[in-house]
Amino acid sequence: MAYSKNQFYLRRLHSLLGIIPIGGFLIFHLLVNHQATKGADAFNQAAGFIESLPFLIVLEFVLIYIPILYHAIYGVHIAFTAKENVGHYSAFRNWMFLLQRITGVITFVFVAIHVWQTRIQRALGDEVNFDMVHDIVTNPFWLVFYIVCLLAVTFHFANGLWSFLVTWGVLQSQKSQQIFTWVSLVVFIVVSYIGISAILAFL
Repeated sequence: MAYSKNQFYLRRLHSLLGIIPIGGFLIFHLLVNHQATKGADAFNQAAGFIESLPFLIVLEFVLIYIPILYHAIYGVHIAFTAKENVGHYSAFRNWMFLLQRITGVITFVFVAIHVWQTRIQRALGDEVNFDMVHDIVTNPFWLVFYIVCLLAVTFHFANGLWSFLVTWGVLQSQKSQQIFTWVSLVVFIVVSYIGISAILAFL
């Protein structure tokens, strides 16, 4: 009973962190990157503003790294232990659940690589600016890798919104769940457009 109760709270925390603060950070990060569509100077100014924030390293650990680490580790646990809810949800929703697990693993790998290519390199003395990202995505392999992984991340976020609202009891009726499935599709398309247009702008 105690184990089951702990699992309940761990899943709730996992769900909450996926939206607040991780989802919020994703949108903010993509909007900053989207400044590249206005030119190198616009992106560098936005990136420079973030770099100038006081206690940046503390903010990054508290609001980004620790929540992402918990969400990723517990998410991987769910990915390899959970089973489809055939008796509770439709075949479509079970496919979404499977894709959620797959994109979660892809997102975990992508975030680790992206952090290495940007934040770790900054710690080693490089500057996070337009030229840094340009050098990454002008490599055809990394360009395709970033676009594919971005789509995985945005799907994970958009479909995760649906799961979050169901988990927290906001979407209780079947009709409300069906309607929000379309809403989450719109979120996926809009956020993906913002992210991909930003990537292409660095070319």
